[in-house]
Amino acid sequence: MEVLIADRIVKRFTNHTALDNVTIRVPQGSVFGLLGPNGAGKTTLIRIINQITAPDSGSVSFMGHPLAADDIFKIGYLPEERGLYKKMKVGEQALYLAQLKGVPRQEAMKELKAWFIKFGIQAWWDKKIEELSKGMAQKVQFITTVLHKPQLLILDEPFSGFDPVNVQLIRDEILAMKANGCSIILSTHNMESVEELCDNIALINKSKVILDGAVDDVRLRYGDNRIEVVYRASTLFPLSTELPAAQIVSQKEEKNGYSMVIDLQKEGSINQALSVLLPQVDILSVHQLIPRMNEIFIKLVTAKS
Repeated sequence: MEVLIADRIVKRFTNHTALDNVTIRVPQGSVFGLLGPNGAGKTTLIRIINQITAPDSGSVSFMGHPLAADDIFKIGYLPEERGLYKKMKVGEQALYLAQLKGVPRQEAMKELKAWFIKFGIQAWWDKKIEELSKGMAQKVQFITTVLHKPQLLILDEPFSGFDPVNVQLIRDEILAMKANGCSIILSTHNMESVEELCDNIALINKSKVILDGAVDDVRLRYGDNRIEVVYRASTLFPLSTELPAAQIVSQKEEKNGYSMVIDLQKEGSINQALSVLLPQVDILSVHQLIPRMNEIFIKLVTAKS
């Protein structure tokens, strides 16, 4: 079941088309990567989902029904541009924001205390926001975003400004919420986070979805059908060696032997290529070379420029 379906969304601003027939489907209990270069249309789509603005055409459904005003209480949104009231005290502001999301004050106080202890910021309860470091303030805003236990959580560059320890802290919380059934839209330029966290992605460029699907399927789809063979021998294998429906692209010396990259033709197979190598070298490992999401992102975005 999809927790959210944005179907054929079109949004124009004067002479600029921000979204052109964009469709995304976010499966329930998953992390969905919303990717794209700056200005691609991601933020506009997020604003539509949050009912900050409306599409010119198309529809958005949430939990099987047309998106309604009350659904905002079931959605958590952490924008890229953080916004907290600098003169307010941390605890006072957190309570205020929790109540705006419909959490009763007594329940909010209990939950906030637990979150503040978990994130190591309990000593800052009576401090003003302006006294916090950027990382501390971002922790507060993350807590207020998830406190009401949303069914859909939208995170726009949630790791920005965090050190590696706190990045891992936020990643662990994202995975814990997913395990508890929360669906998450993750908008980020960090492709390492996409590979680590996301189940599915959609790549938007110049207002259109140019790629979508499961992360593993996407990486396989854009592979070059190459394998790496690590082997042990007295010397490098001759590059000129002819392999059935394959070609040796490169070789290099490794710590415990050598490695070669083999380009398989469409009709070729790994077994065919290895049949020539096996009698001549001691093969230690063979694995398929699958491109990283960062390579795919750059390849597709630059190709469409």
